Amino acid sequence: MFKPFRLALIQLGNVTPNKSDNLKHAREMILKAAASAKKPDLIVLPECFNSPYGHVHFPVYAEKIGFTGKPYNIAETQSESVKMLSSVAKETNTWLIGGRFQSPKCSIPERDVQGQDLYNTCTVYNPNGDLVAMHRKVHLFDIDIPGKITFKESETLTGGSTTNFFDTEFARIGLGICYDIRFPELAMISARQGAHVLIYPGAFNMTTGPLHWELLQRARAVDNQVFFAMCSPARDMTAGYHAWGHSMVVDPMAKVLVEAAETEDIIYADIDPTVMESARAGIPVTVQRRFDVYTDVSQSV
Repeated sequence: MFKPFRLALIQLGNVTPNKSDNLKHAREMILKAAASAKKPDLIVLPECFNSPYGHVHFPVYAEKIGFTGKPYNIAETQSESVKMLSSVAKETNTWLIGGRFQSPKCSIPERDVQGQDLYNTCTVYNPNGDLVAMHRKVHLFDIDIPGKITFKESETLTGGSTTNFFDTEFARIGLGICYDIRFPELAMISARQGAHVLIYPGAFNMTTGPLHWELLQRARAVDNQVFFAMCSPARDMTAGYHAWGHSMVVDPMAKVLVEAAETEDIIYADIDPTVMESARAGIPVTVQRRFDVYTDVSQSV
């Protein structure tokens, strides 16, 4: 089922080395987003909202979550971030995606409960505060652009091994994190499994952001005829990693519905199912694919 709903992206700023301060500020911004004159149904935090971004920080800020897809006991969790996000989702009576934890929507560093593996993870909460889904970043950000940027998440992180979506009363939402967007198969699988909207917390940098941030979102949206959104941290030039910002929402015809600048902000988009229906009726690629010629990647999942 796909119904109209309002989406809010929080481009969070003022992320410090103090996790407690970061969680307090994130909570304040969630409350602010929920207090909008037209209350959003789904609120999204960016990648790495509770800690500085960088592979050296991931082990320090990692939290154990232990979500397996079964009913999750928030009261017994070891994760400060999960407790805060669950509480504020219930308080605001909204769906909430929390960014980076460093392990298993926003996304945070996560430490595996059974072993020592670390993941870049986003978690999802329903309006009752229940943890209902999570996504471990599948594709690790290992790049080397000479003279521009070198970054290797694989020095501390392990890649996830599943595709993930969750169902609300208004839409099916597909999940990814940042670098996952460069691999179209993940978005294809989500869309062919019925996702109406794809949401990827992300933190592109000052090199890749101007080049590909908007391009990739519009490409994934128009390829799959779905809505696409990425939520970035605000840019902080005093930090070790400089995020591009420009959180945005794109419709199934690749039109940018709303875009932030680089500073801390909350942006809103009204998601209209008729736009997707019109796109798919006018340009019916969803029923014109030639799986007799090439493979349907969603069938291998």
